[in-house]
Amino acid sequence: MIAAQRRGLIAAQRIALRYPAMFADLAVDTAARADSHTPGRYHTLLPHHWDFLLPSGGVVMTCALRAAAAELADPALRFASATTIFCTPIKHGPLVSDVVVLRRGGSAAQVRVALHDASGEPGLEVLATFLRERKGPDVRGVPLPRVRSLADALSVDNASRSSPHVLLRFHQQLEYRIADGARFGHDGEAAGPPRYARWVRYRTPQRDAHGRLDRLALMPLIDMMPAALHRAIGPGSYRFHAPSLDLTTYVIDDTSREWLLCAITSRRARAGWAISDVDVWDDEGRYLAHGAQAMFIRGVAGEPPVIDASGR
Repeated sequence: MIAAQRRGLIAAQRIALRYPAMFADLAVDTAARADSHTPGRYHTLLPHHWDFLLPSGGVVMTCALRAAAAELADPALRFASATTIFCTPIKHGPLVSDVVVLRRGGSAAQVRVALHDASGEPGLEVLATFLRERKGPDVRGVPLPRVRSLADALSVDNASRSSPHVLLRFHQQLEYRIADGARFGHDGEAAGPPRYARWVRYRTPQRDAHGRLDRLALMPLIDMMPAALHRAIGPGSYRFHAPSLDLTTYVIDDTSREWLLCAITSRRARAGWAISDVDVWDDEGRYLAHGAQAMFIRGVAGEPPVIDASGR
């Protein structure tokens, strides 16, 4: 059964690479429709295009934020930050978001969103801030990391049947180049520093009404932080999953570029959980966003190692 599923996914990917129009559109798949009977309630029909084992937490977070933006109904209020608590695993299919506007001022609005799937169990809770642009200082405080440029970055291995880029539907919607790190499963893969960086872009471009990258399309890209911990541990018998406990994001600037650099650092793993963060840039060196995440570490094979990767 598993082999048949893998063959089906590989065939689907090959078709998709040939016919780009078949790639999923995040904006369509996460669209929020107002409930005609319940104020503040919105419905989303999330397909399985964005699944890892279950839907990406970042994608589900985007669903909730679409509902928040729809409730505010003010394009001048731009998404700025959000913190999400993941309560229970969420399945694709019909989702319901209940939005409460906590504050609506002249310059900022703050909202709370509770989202659940068809089970009715609490799925996630989001607290989000939307801001109007105002006059203020323009300070650049973080340099672009020293990683491979987009032109020099490594392509991922889409030929290997064990590659996550083949097996997982979510990865099939994106194009990657490795900026810092090695290809998955290759002979050259080795334990390294607790950092990983990838260039990434959507195969179906995500734009807002002004032609800029849709800010709400950043959450699925930010919610991919376990790669840095994988690199620190390196190849071997130990394997793990890392479902999200919480995810915080900040978006500070806009871009019209498609390729983004996500530079991840794994800060610490201990006692069955870990924390990581990520900085996001465009391919012209513009700093766009920051994310931080706490995650469960669920071992699926081998014994968890004890590693000091801080000096690598």
